[in-house]
Amino acid sequence: MSRRVESGLKATLKELLTYKSGILGIVILVFLIGLSIYTIVTIPYDQAIRLWRGSEGMWINNPRNALPEWWELFVGKKLPRTIILDSRSVAFGVSKAITPVAGTNMKIITIDYMFEYNYDDFPSEINIFFNAKYLKDPPLIKIKIQKPDGDTIVFPRFSLKAPNDTLYYSISNDVMSTLLNYYATKYSNVNISQSLTNIDLTFGRVTPEGLQKGSLEVEKGIYRVTIEATCFGENSDLDARIVIYGKVYGPAGTDNLRRPLEIALLWGTPIAIAFGLTASLVTSFLQLIIATIGAWYGGMLDSIIQRITEIYMILPFLPFLILISSFYKLDIWVILVSVIVLSIFGAGIKSTRALVLSIKEYPYIEAAKTYGASNLRIIFLYIIPKILPPIVPGLISAVPGYVFLEASLSFLGLGDPFLPSWGKVLNDAYTAGALYRGYYYWVLEPSILLMLTAFAFAFLGFALDRIVNPRLREM
Repeated sequence: MSRRVESGLKATLKELLTYKSGILGIVILVFLIGLSIYTIVTIPYDQAIRLWRGSEGMWINNPRNALPEWWELFVGKKLPRTIILDSRSVAFGVSKAITPVAGTNMKIITIDYMFEYNYDDFPSEINIFFNAKYLKDPPLIKIKIQKPDGDTIVFPRFSLKAPNDTLYYSISNDVMSTLLNYYATKYSNVNISQSLTNIDLTFGRVTPEGLQKGSLEVEKGIYRVTIEATCFGENSDLDARIVIYGKVYGPAGTDNLRRPLEIALLWGTPIAIAFGLTASLVTSFLQLIIATIGAWYGGMLDSIIQRITEIYMILPFLPFLILISSFYKLDIWVILVSVIVLSIFGAGIKSTRALVLSIKEYPYIEAAKTYGASNLRIIFLYIIPKILPPIVPGLISAVPGYVFLEASLSFLGLGDPFLPSWGKVLNDAYTAGALYRGYYYWVLEPSILLMLTAFAFAFLGFALDRIVNPRLREM
């Protein structure tokens, strides 16, 4: 029996590979399964939940709303990556010197950062994170920036408001005032455009024409940032981390909370496949058994099953799930059970019943009854194996519907609130106004994966339908 089944599977697979749709479906499905295995191995479930549900501080070194790195292939220029300069790490171009002030308990801490900027666009943001140690008086900070053309911009001294203070350089009004005063003094007869930002004036090649038009080119080359801190107390100290945020990040980009989108996109693959396959398999199997039992026994039992099926067929499916999800905070497994329960008495019972009614009149069924075979034996050993092949294509083709159903619930904010999935990514994108703001990648990536999943099972279902239904081979 096992050899017969094995040879049947080999024959089916061999015939499946004769159809282009079957080959394409298998290739896409193998890719998705491989991606699922890779995800589960490299990013365990608990770690994925912790990373995705973590606070924004966990991803503070990532750019916000960054494009995926492959996006620069379409724009034709080298987009900036994030540059991190930390005085606490030993790195090329970063140095720290401590000079005690004779006769006092003061010390001067000088931190030098040198980095090369060779990108074709401006950074998206700049933050300076201070980490100070002091007892009473906070350190006084002075910042100098030397540009590749030799311009040196000196910012007024300021004191830290807390040991872990942050200078949001790109949006600071004090920084803007210093930059405007510097260039207004240098180019006294030039009206500076109000459209220029802190980042433009820092990383731009400043010319009188550019200042007036509000359009500066990126100035490439070696930049030097010097942070000079006057600290009070013998045990006082200061470290600083400069983060120059790029405009691209990783293979999938980031969202408005700086989270790498590949976490949700990767984990969305096993979630979608597991949810879709489980719902389709369990629903189809239950419908098969219910329809077969009803058609075999007939009478009142069959009539009750058909009436329930007809009621189920006219009930609105999605609104019921929305209603359940609105009243209860459901996880993915409860949603799966709810979907199965609402799908048991589906239209598949009608088509399966028609097959059973024709098969129960076959001579080998009559022979089985003559030999005294029980009803259950006839149902599970003689009828179900006979009608199983025509059911399989429909089972495979039904998977995308359940995948889109889970994504729809997550998109509406009614799915598992803790699970990173494709629908959740789309919901976050919609909430943040991704399309309105031009973050098309945020919507395109999960949408493409959803379509790939649908195509994979649709192509396989179509090819299998042509195999088990000889009439379709002529089409």
